[in-house]
Amino acid sequence: MGKKEIYRRFIAYFQEVMPEANTELHYENPFQLLCAVILSAQCTDKRVNMVTPALFEAYPTPAAMSTATKDEVLNYVKSVSYPNNKAEHLVKMAQLLMERHGGEVPGDFDALVALPGVGRKTANVMLSVVFDQAAMAVDTHVFRVSHRIGLVSEKCTTPYAVEKELVKNIPEELIPRAHHWLILHGRYVCKSLKPQCKECGLSSFCQYGGKGLKS
Repeated sequence: MGKKEIYRRFIAYFQEVMPEANTELHYENPFQLLCAVILSAQCTDKRVNMVTPALFEAYPTPAAMSTATKDEVLNYVKSVSYPNNKAEHLVKMAQLLMERHGGEVPGDFDALVALPGVGRKTANVMLSVVFDQAAMAVDTHVFRVSHRIGLVSEKCTTPYAVEKELVKNIPEELIPRAHHWLILHGRYVCKSLKPQCKECGLSSFCQYGGKGLKS
């Protein structure tokens, strides 16, 4: 089966079973989402959602967080992975938002990645979710599922290579949703260690699932 057909079936399946898809992180504004995404690096959304309510109550705005110390923020995020680094990133990120952007989260990729704790993946999440831009954030789920289904070739060995291939083949208006399709599918069905191939609606054409069902 050619790549065009794989993409066609992939899109048709998710448009039917998951026409709307969004992040599972809890937030009420762009600043809160940026904090949550920074905290979610190598950490589950469930854990992040447990710590952010108290964090956001204490620091509801960039202005409030910019005056905090790292140790003060650490008290709220100490149960996430790499809490010391993330606490420092949050404070410095809030300070730069105040210094450079008037306390507003920028909708520009270069401005986002210049913020502490914000890499390409986090910037693309913000552009996709908040600003509805055709940005594809590639995390471990997106990377794994894209390869297993056959959306990208084995030559795509980096997240950036996967990102470029997905953006090239998915219609621009669907990219923000496709990002979440891949994440949620990887989180609940196409798991890393125990993929649920027999329950997967993509198994009829999935490069990985098809092999698994035949074994």
